[in-house]
Parts: sequence; C-alpha cells; structure tokens
Amino acid sequence: MLLREFFSEDAINLALGGTTKDDILKELIQLLHLDEKSQGLLFKMLKRRENLGSTGIGRGIAIPHARSLVVNRLRVAFGRKAEGIDYKAIDDKPAQLFFMIVAPPLEVSNQYLPVLGKIAQFAKEEDVPKRLLDIRAPGEFLKLIEEKGL
Repeated sequence: MLLREFFSEDAINLALGGTTKDDILKELIQLLHLDEKSQGLLFKMLKRRENLGSTGIGRGIAIPHARSLVVNRLRVAFGRKAEGIDYKAIDDKPAQLFFMIVAPPLEVSNQYLPVLGKIAQFAKEEDVPKRLLDIRAPGEFLKLIEEKGL
C-alpha cells in the first residue's frame, strides 16, 4: 500500500481561503465532492473528533480524521493555507498543511490507521513541510509523495 494510491488531483487545494478551523474543515470536505447532507454530517464528525483533542500535530501540520457512513471507502484530501491559521496544535504554532482522512466505520481493508500513520510519517520528514509550502500544482504534491516512497 502506497500513500499515492489514495490521493487524486481533484482532492488537493493549494490555496485554501478559510481563516478558522471550521472554514478549513469545510473546504477540505468539499474536496471529496459529497452531497450537501453528507458534507454536513462529515463536518459534525470531524468537529467531534477535534473536540476530543486537536489533530494539529505541530510543525504547521494538521491531520483531521474521522470515521463516517458518508463514505463507502477510505478518502483523503490535502489542503494548504500558506499564511496558516490557529488550529490549537500541540506546539501552539499555526497550521498551514492539512491532510484529511475519512473512512467508513467498518472497513474490510482496514487501511484507516495505516494511512493515518503513513501521512504522519510523511509529514514529519525533515524537508516535507517546506517543500509542501513551495509546490505550485497538485501534480507536484503527488510527485513528492511518490518520491518519498511511502
């Protein structure tokens, strides 16, 4: 299993417009192209997860994630807000890079936690945050993931 298999160009936004955590979550959800009701349900699930503790892991990175019936397979999205927003991250620094993971509650392939782990591993590599801030197109994001071989 490679991370690249889960990302598609239409689920990548390199210019998020939101200025709050809620705005960013809504923009990431839109990248999954769900109907309006499903978007609302997923937003509630992600908010519930954030209320347990921020998914801001530090170094400008957040990995909002949840299980929800609105998807029938694991889905991921990536968004970037170069100026950063207050995300209540563990290092109290603004978050700029957002990896969202959503999976159904019961998942035969059981990829949710492995994908979450691989994204965390990828994001924590020394050069990755800066390189993610420098990319100019979704294709460059996908190439970076391939290059890291995760």
